[in-house]
Amino acid sequence: MSSINLLLHDRVINHLIFEAMKKFAILFILLVILSPEKGKAQQNTANDTIVQLYGVVMTADSLRGLPAVAVRIRNQNRGTYSNDQGVFSIVVNKGDIIDFSSTGYKAKAIPIPQDLDGNRYSIIQLMVTDTVYLPATIIKARPSREQFEREFVSTDVPADKIEIARQNTLTAQSRILLQSTPRDGGEASNYALRNQARATYYSGQFRPQAIFSPLAWSEFIQAWKRGDFKSKK
Repeated sequence: MSSINLLLHDRVINHLIFEAMKKFAILFILLVILSPEKGKAQQNTANDTIVQLYGVVMTADSLRGLPAVAVRIRNQNRGTYSNDQGVFSIVVNKGDIIDFSSTGYKAKAIPIPQDLDGNRYSIIQLMVTDTVYLPATIIKARPSREQFEREFVSTDVPADKIEIARQNTLTAQSRILLQSTPRDGGEASNYALRNQARATYYSGQFRPQAIFSPLAWSEFIQAWKRGDFKSKK
């Protein structure tokens, strides 16, 4: 009796497993069939938002084609330029805002209709000349030669950078700056290292005397001619 119950129990379990597998297979087949339709629907939705925008940019006063006009989609790094006849073409999305800009003309912006039928949209954009107001200029009569010479002589011309650089590169000025300006850390360390290297180089022998150096005599004669050894009152 127990073996008959066990056999019936196994048949029931196998039947349930078979029914579950059959349902799973039906669902899998439905997903496979409906997935391309769903992807196709999404693709159709994306294609419906794309618009081929083309048109002509013209001047408002003379109605002539305006070349090199920047046509840019706002908040995007995409755009184009109009050709020599002012014609342009660009792919946009419905709801985008298109900015038109050109030097000497006022900037314009147009929206692409959200409820546009179809995937093509053409426009004729007119650009208005931008008026630029320059600061006022006062024109006076040319002064006479005597007035010009008097004003030229009495005018205080400030020293420019070249004159300041020339004054700073004078020998006397450089010597005064060298004596009055303290050494920084790098210069002090280089001076100490040079002295140490010189002492090591002449270790165990007599150092050369400056009195026998032609360069030292030349510097002495130049300093004597400049008057560096005169007593300062």
